Amino acid sequence: MPWRRAGVKYSQNEIYVDIVEEVDAIVDVNGNVISSDVQGSIQAQSNLSGVPDLLLTFKEPEIIDDCSFHPCVRYGRYDTDRVVSFVPPDGAFQLMRYSVRNRASQNFLPPIHVTPQLSYGHYYGADASHTNTGTHNHNTSSAATSSGPAAAAPDKGRIVLSITARPLSSLIFSSSSGRPRGSLTIEDVSVTIPFLKIVRTANLTVNVGHVSYDEVARVAKWTIGKLDGSKQALRPQLTGTMVLETKTKTNHSGERQRTSSSTASAADRQNPPITVTWKIPLASVSGLTVSGLSLSGEAYKPYKGVRNITKSGRFQIRCY
Repeated sequence: MPWRRAGVKYSQNEIYVDIVEEVDAIVDVNGNVISSDVQGSIQAQSNLSGVPDLLLTFKEPEIIDDCSFHPCVRYGRYDTDRVVSFVPPDGAFQLMRYSVRNRASQNFLPPIHVTPQLSYGHYYGADASHTNTGTHNHNTSSAATSSGPAAAAPDKGRIVLSITARPLSSLIFSSSSGRPRGSLTIEDVSVTIPFLKIVRTANLTVNVGHVSYDEVARVAKWTIGKLDGSKQALRPQLTGTMVLETKTKTNHSGERQRTSSSTASAADRQNPPITVTWKIPLASVSGLTVSGLSLSGEAYKPYKGVRNITKSGRFQIRCY
């Protein structure tokens, strides 16, 4: 067993197993999922003495599609019985990776809703404004005007971005989560907002967490932390203004005049997608759960901890 050192001994024997599912998704400005994919992994932390032989079983192993294993796993046993039999390495390791069958991926409803409103004034004309307003069920995209919620003067831009936890999502929660019906708490929430190349600087404020802006990369990072889905919770919002780059041209009299560029390509007129990171303990997309984790080959009875975690992979929100 090249993956396990000899003579391992612990005063307290324990093993922890995390079923982690990562969601890659592209979501449009109205909150509709354009595409999604779910990849899972089983991460373990083994503090077990001697040479323990473990057997991990699932309630619905047919949920697992394509999979790969750590060398410690007896693949023949899995291929025959759909159980994971192994002698674990010592310490932290990845037991296996798997894909979720298309049904779970295609029916994915995000647990988080982001409403982006961006306007670049008259810099590129009406095409440069990407405005989304209203509730979860009513969203519009229109050019910024002097009376619009994201209106901006020439050479100025404006951003308003709000984020909420959806009261309903397609996630499946563990029966031991203790989650009250209708409530949802999302952890480690952060938002990365790339701006167009025409943005020279941005002045941003938030009512929850903290935000920083990298003027060289033209990227803002908003760290929220924990997002509470209860009705009483404060709704996180980012607001700000942007100063845009300008160009000069020479008129027929030879005078140099300050002007806004209107020659950008169609790609440059669309704000890059916003990236959101998040994590929800005791939840899964696929519903994969462990039905048993047994040990043989040693006399002791270890402490065993198993939990599900769902988190974002490459999770993007389009601004147009």
